[in-house]
Amino acid sequence: MAEFFKKWKDGLTRTRDVTFGRIASFFGATEISDETWDELEALLIQADMGIQTTQAVIQECQLITQKEGYTKTEQLMLAVKQALLKRLDPIQEVEFSTKPAVILLVGVNGSGKTTTAAKLAHIYKKQHKKVLLIAADTYRAAAIDQLRVWCERLDVPLIAGQQDGDPGAVTYDGIHAAISRNIDLVIVDTAGRLHTRYNLMEEIKKVYKVASKALPGAPHASWLVLDATTGQNALQQAKAFKEAVNLTGVILTKLDSSAKGGIAFAVKEQVGLPILYAGLGEKFDDLQPFDRQAFVDGIFPD
Repeated sequence: MAEFFKKWKDGLTRTRDVTFGRIASFFGATEISDETWDELEALLIQADMGIQTTQAVIQECQLITQKEGYTKTEQLMLAVKQALLKRLDPIQEVEFSTKPAVILLVGVNGSGKTTTAAKLAHIYKKQHKKVLLIAADTYRAAAIDQLRVWCERLDVPLIAGQQDGDPGAVTYDGIHAAISRNIDLVIVDTAGRLHTRYNLMEEIKKVYKVASKALPGAPHASWLVLDATTGQNALQQAKAFKEAVNLTGVILTKLDSSAKGGIAFAVKEQVGLPILYAGLGEKFDDLQPFDRQAFVDGIFPD
């Protein structure tokens, strides 16, 4: 358990040092005043929580402060942590009753989908599941090659089509291959697409529909891979993809590279999707189930 919390602490170093560390240093023995709330609001916005989420947190902290009778800013720290913790879901148990279960990964270019697909395969293989990966990013030969290398390293089968081929066809063939091979879990790595491009978003809808034709009920999960370093722009991505496909969760990548960890609270508050996994580093084991307590504790200095 100590190693688990150390991984979170280490992975959140930048967020802790650059943003939430400034919030922690703000708390002290001074009296809580109107200026206290103004300054705290500014610090939370700078931590990339966004205005809407920040204002909700401030209001809740004011209620907690009034209820508990807090008078010093050092006591306010407890209220802030409590308000932040409430804005995140407990660890989500990811379980599937269908075999094969199909997971569709979507997101913009550079969000880390291909790497995340391999890391997920590693996680589920450790759970003794038979996993198959589908390289539905047919536009980037490098993405297919990268996934093939990782599949060989993980000893996981890969279904890939020709470069510039139909991603829907590859997805269809891959799901049928999984059925015939008695696979437990299928992970579909789709092409990165700008959420502002209509034709590209229509294509992801097509892949989604093709999956259901190949296997009724599929995809059984549609997860948005979000790069934490993009900050508030991640919210616009989440909203656009949520309109395009029936998203069921978020994977927040590159938290170790970001000083903008506050986006985690904004995603849950404004998009209404649970964060299922967090990327805390480059190694396969650095993709961790999202733990709200470890996250909140990790973004504040001891």
